[in-house]
Order: sequence, then C-alpha cells, then structure tokens
Amino acid sequence: MTAAATTLIDVTVEVLEKWAADLTGPVALHLRQRLLPVTANDGEPGIIYPPTYADIGYSIDKLSDGKRVALIDSVGSQANRMEPIFKEKYSADGTPNNAMWLVPQIEIDLGSGKAKNPENQQESRSLLDLAHRSADAVVQSCPTLKELFEPAFKSLRRGDAGPLCALAPTSLVFGVWDSRGGSGEKRPRIVRSVIRAWDVDVLHSAAQFNSVWKALDEDQQEQLKKEAKAKKVKLSEKGLADAPSVHRKTKLAILKVQDGAPNPEARVLGGILVRDRIEREVTVNLLALRNLRGTSPEESAKIQKYLLGLALLAATHEIDLFLREGCQLRYAAADDDWYAIPRRGTITEKVNLGSEEARRAIRQFTLDAARPFRQKWPRELEHKFDIAEAKKLLAKKEEEVPDEE
Repeated sequence: MTAAATTLIDVTVEVLEKWAADLTGPVALHLRQRLLPVTANDGEPGIIYPPTYADIGYSIDKLSDGKRVALIDSVGSQANRMEPIFKEKYSADGTPNNAMWLVPQIEIDLGSGKAKNPENQQESRSLLDLAHRSADAVVQSCPTLKELFEPAFKSLRRGDAGPLCALAPTSLVFGVWDSRGGSGEKRPRIVRSVIRAWDVDVLHSAAQFNSVWKALDEDQQEQLKKEAKAKKVKLSEKGLADAPSVHRKTKLAILKVQDGAPNPEARVLGGILVRDRIEREVTVNLLALRNLRGTSPEESAKIQKYLLGLALLAATHEIDLFLREGCQLRYAAADDDWYAIPRRGTITEKVNLGSEEARRAIRQFTLDAARPFRQKWPRELEHKFDIAEAKKLLAKKEEEVPDEE
C-alpha cells in the first residue's frame, strides 16, 4: 500500500467537509497498525493471551496454507474500548480550558442494590458504557429513557437520523440494532476496528492447587466430606481439597479420543505464540456516514459533519492496549499511516491524520459540528432502571441475533 501512495493530504476543514458529504470523495479511511507484545521486539515471536469464548476457547481460524490466525480483540470489544472516550470533555487545543462535552452524558441509575450493598449506595452506568448502546436491554428497562429512544428509532427507520443523533450519536458511530425495541432498525458501524494475530501456535497451561487437606486430622476430613456430600458441593471448589487445573470446564473436556484419554484440545489454555504479525485494522466507513440523513439537505450536512468528527476522534484515539491479563501490547511504529480509499483505481492518497495539527483541526471541527445538536440534547440525563420493565423483556420475542457483532 505504501508504494502506491504518492500524495500526502493535510487535514483541513475543507477536506473534512468533503469526506462528510462529497459523493465523489473517498469511500473510506483505513489504518493498519502493527502491534507488538511488550515482551518482544519487532521480528521476534511473542506470547500473548487472546480472549476465550464458551466451548471453543480461543477463536482461531486455519487458512488454506496451514497458518492459523487468532482473534485478539473483536469488533465489538474494540468499539466498547473506544466509545467511553466521549465521557471526557474536549477542547480545540486539548487543554481543559473551555472544554465541552461532545455528546449527551446520559446516566442510568441501577437502583440501591440493598441486598448486595449494605451501605445503600446507588450504582449507575453511563450510556457510553453499555455494550449495545441505545439498543441495550438496560435502556429498554428504563421507562423514561425508552420514551426518548422509541420515537428516535422510528424516525431513523423513516430516514431521519436527527433525533437519535441528538440523543446518542455514538450509537450511529459504532453501529446500532434496535432488536429489542419496536422499530427493528439496524445501522452499520461508521468506525470499525479489529485486532488479529497471524501465524500462531496454541500453548497450554497446567497448575496444581495444594490445600490444607493433608494437615487436617481424620475426624476433620470426615466431617468435611459429610458436609460437602450433604450440601452437594466439591471440597476442591471451596478450597478445602487439592485440585489440579489441567482441563477446561467445557463440552470439549468430556470428549474422549480413541484410547480413552481426555481430549487434548480441552486442556487449559496458556496463550499463543505469535510468529508473524499482530495487526489492528481501523476503517472509517464514509459511505455509511453519507447514508445517514436528516429532514433536509441542510440537516443532513449537519448530521454528517457531527458524526464524522466523532468518528475521527474515536478512530485516531490511542486506545489502551492492555487488553487483558497476559495481553499487553504496544504500537510498533512512531506514526500511523492512514489512507483515503477511492471508489475506483489505485490508492494514491495518504492522509496526515496522526499529526497534532490534524488532531487540533478535528477537535475544532467536531466542537463546531456539535453546536447545533447541544440545544436538542435531553434536559433530563439521569434515568432509573425498572426491574418490572426488565422482566417484560424476558417474555418478549426478539429478532434473531445476526452473525455480525
């Protein structure tokens, strides 16, 4: 890709406006970031821990050439890491002076939780922390919040993104599907990011927990055995008996190979050895952005500019790469190489999105674009979770879950 790039595009207001609305402009902006384990230099193999999923363990695909590719951070997980950046205030020069919110700061009160919280402290969640954003089940369980979002989704279904843009613009930036609401409306992500590791080998782990069991006398051991039997629990689960950790508690663990031994595929996972590269791919889908419109060309332009600014702030944000225990990464390159992807032909435009000048321009652009929406933000930002409404969701038939996150 770098060999074909011949032009460096500086980020200006004119360029941003073209990206937002010009149908002849680029269809996407794309970044491929090389990442490294903190324990390895470039070119060296490194060991990291991918996420584990029920029954399958690591998500690893085998290619036709025999190499294996591991999912290190999914599209949904990446979105959930980026979205909370909008809980912070922004200013054009990056300083706290005159900083402003870029999106509404909606909070959901989950209740006092008296059973688990003797001090009666209330727990709350920001809408920006919810995995499914404005389509999350928690939103459907807040009557006052549901009243706001139901008409917004209905307007979106009719082609007007304005109401949802004023309530929860990040739902449009990171994608949303109103599967639990009445509209069923679904919109794709403007910002999409994923991390994969190439040419990997799976490693395994084993552990042995030694309890105080052998130090107990026979009478104590017998009493504990009887109590465990009566309560139908295992002593090892309560830390009162020795326990090996060799196989995962999964359906695979009960499968047997021909000689009757436990399935080796069900062994406790110990990370992966990455022999090739770890890459984070980030795409800003400008076609998805331009397909979001308002009630007039003027309103459409406002929506597109606002969402483009938010999308670029999220896409260029240097996220925390401590993804989980055993998976701490770092950026391999000093700078990011962004490219504008044309509708046709060779990729010839490299975009200067990573410079401080570009970041300042994007912040100012977004602050200006947010101004028309601030007056439409909801006045009431705190909403209460209702357990009775949550129970109703259990009886409601929802649409089939899509393959895409």
